[in-house]
Amino acid sequence: MKPPAISFTDAHVHFWDPARFRYAWLADLPALNRPFLPADFAAASRETPPTEMVFVECGADPGQSLAEVDWAIDLARSEPRLKGIVAHAPIERGPDVRTDLEALSRRPLVKGVRRLLQGERDPGFCREPAFVAGVSLLAEFGFTFDLCVRPDQLSPVAELVRRAPGVVFVLDHCGKPDIRSGHLEPWATHLRSLAALPNVVCKLSGLATEARWADWSAEDLRPYLAHALDCFGFRRVLFGGDWPVATLATTCPQWRRTVEELLSNATPDDLEAAFRSNARRIYQLGRT
Repeated sequence: MKPPAISFTDAHVHFWDPARFRYAWLADLPALNRPFLPADFAAASRETPPTEMVFVECGADPGQSLAEVDWAIDLARSEPRLKGIVAHAPIERGPDVRTDLEALSRRPLVKGVRRLLQGERDPGFCREPAFVAGVSLLAEFGFTFDLCVRPDQLSPVAELVRRAPGVVFVLDHCGKPDIRSGHLEPWATHLRSLAALPNVVCKLSGLATEARWADWSAEDLRPYLAHALDCFGFRRVLFGGDWPVATLATTCPQWRRTVEELLSNATPDDLEAAFRSNARRIYQLGRT
């Protein structure tokens, strides 16, 4: 199958340097515990280069989060395709996070915020009043909120979304379904309930790393991606590569080809939306 005759935006790229910032989670993943920089990404994506990309915070030590943003801004000076940043902010501080958001708002490349939730033991952490208040403040700054969550967190996340109707939420990695086990439920039911809320969109990203890393196939992923599309529709999904985390299971060209294969029946307009225009609209990539 020929690739879509369109340029594409990668809505989910990471860069990190463990010599500069502390990423505690990398200690358990030696294959990723080294620098991954724009030059590495350019080499990895040479066959399928995006025309634009969004840098997503990488789980650095929270005390280094603003420094990570400024580092990403420096990277963008030599990598002009980096058009947006999703930054960490301590949302759980509630109204007190305003100071952090004001600092981020002075950096025009910052388009959104992510406060990782997947590591929280309590699935209902995101429903705490302070967390809801912090997320709700994002609307004032025009920031999106990326959701990186486990399937058991999707139901409480839906409550968070209902409580912050002025914020656009971006669900990373289709809500991380348990592809290794082949189970669709309860992920499928919770995803549909979340998608019923109009202020949520979904990244078509990260699915290979939820499958068996060494021997997954496009057919393993098809039921999950098809369900995400059925729930959200082509105007509320966006392509993401999740490089370099995705290198645990795939390559940039393979992931792009896999999504193309799974979307082989889509219209040109639908492909343009999923691969480019949705990400540009949601992350306001034309706004400086």
